[in-house]
Amino acid sequence: MKKYVLILIIIILMVLSIIFIPVKHKEEKETLVFWTLQLGTFDKYINGIIEEYEKENPGIKIKWVDVPYSEGEKRTLASVLTDNPPDIINLTPDFSMLLAQKNALYEIDEKYLSQYTDGICNLLKYNNKYFGIPFYATSAVTLVNKQLVKEYNLNKLPIEYKDLFKIKKLNNSSYVTMINLSENDTLLKILNKYNINSPSSINSPESISLFKEFKKAYDEGLIPKESITQNHREALEKYMSGQLMFLVTGSNFINMIKENAYNVYKTTDIIPQLTGDTGLYDYSLMNFIIPKKAQHKEAALKFILFFTNKANQTELTKLTTILPANKEALDLIFNKSITNIEDKAIIQSAKQLNKLQPPISNVKNKKELNTLSSNYIQEILIKNGSVKDTLDKFSEDWSKL
Repeated sequence: MKKYVLILIIIILMVLSIIFIPVKHKEEKETLVFWTLQLGTFDKYINGIIEEYEKENPGIKIKWVDVPYSEGEKRTLASVLTDNPPDIINLTPDFSMLLAQKNALYEIDEKYLSQYTDGICNLLKYNNKYFGIPFYATSAVTLVNKQLVKEYNLNKLPIEYKDLFKIKKLNNSSYVTMINLSENDTLLKILNKYNINSPSSINSPESISLFKEFKKAYDEGLIPKESITQNHREALEKYMSGQLMFLVTGSNFINMIKENAYNVYKTTDIIPQLTGDTGLYDYSLMNFIIPKKAQHKEAALKFILFFTNKANQTELTKLTTILPANKEALDLIFNKSITNIEDKAIIQSAKQLNKLQPPISNVKNKKELNTLSSNYIQEILIKNGSVKDTLDKFSEDWSKL
């Protein structure tokens, strides 16, 4: 009898253990937190990619957060200091490489970057290691007012900035161009095209000569006096009013000209971005990084590669004038037929991505350097002192940074 009771108790315990074992009806999903910078207007595009990825990868859930551009760096810095940062963050290369210097980023194996334009990938290296994946790029072109070219009787269009300074000012209300010399790093980018990019080169004979050209253009009215006080939007307004013969700007502004100044749009043509001795072009780039403390680094990398594949980057180019970083998607732009100046501008901009001017390197205090360049160009243009003495002071202050 005792034997049967014991067997019964064992059976009951086995049944109870089966009943109370938790059953997984669904596998728990891995959630990736994905930050972008002010891309809310592309919500349909981004949500579509996320939906497609989640279907192909049922074990993954993407949580998309769109951060205001002005908040991007501050929120990123705060997040990477925690033990649970976002898995993917959309940033600029400058800030990304600053985080790489702080050992805060996950290294990307070079083999994953083969689908992107080589020149762009090289901008995401620190100590010969890659710490970002490119997202999209832009490269400004030069707008040409053909009517003013005719009035100025120009036989040859400019290739570099020095060519502008050789043009003789007409006695009218127009200008050769407007360069926003005190806005952000505009002046520094121009200087960099002439290999003037360090404290030792800012007061070199080449630099002194170039600043004298700026001074001459300012004094003779080739550029407006507002060039040292106004921003790019105001330069664009001057172009739309027919006052500027040339303007270096993004191709995204052409549609604004078409809508607001159609007569100027009709007489507008496109030439390459004005350059310098290097013959290379400026650019803007956005990329993705994976924080070193991210919880799902391998899954994050897989999603970024999907997000920036040929199909998704090609679709992005249909929605905007920005350029894809994906090689195959970029190649499709070169095969595009030219039906208007918008097409011409995008193709020219895409060509320039193969000849990019490397940025000024080893600058830890970029905002302070921008302020210095703004202050010293104003001093040179407004005052009649020695250009060399002013640039000597610039060199000394730059060295202190």
